[in-house]
Amino acid sequence: MSRTPQRSGPKPISTRLEHRFLCLVFQKGDVQPMSVKVGEKVLLPEYGGTKVVLEDKDYFLFRDADILGKYVE
Repeated sequence: MSRTPQRSGPKPISTRLEHRFLCLVFQKGDVQPMSVKVGEKVLLPEYGGTKVVLEDKDYFLFRDADILGKYVE
């Protein structure tokens, strides 16, 4: 009897973007904004990002390249 292996590992999570803190800044000072906007719903990896605590509130920072996808209606 053959068994189909179950996929294990990190599962993507979905969340709504609350704040946009970061952008990409090049050496010459050029700024490239992120590809998502505040309020859009995105798909993020289960593990990753950087936890930052500001004024006793937890935030998770993700690079633009870490975003797995964006929900569209």
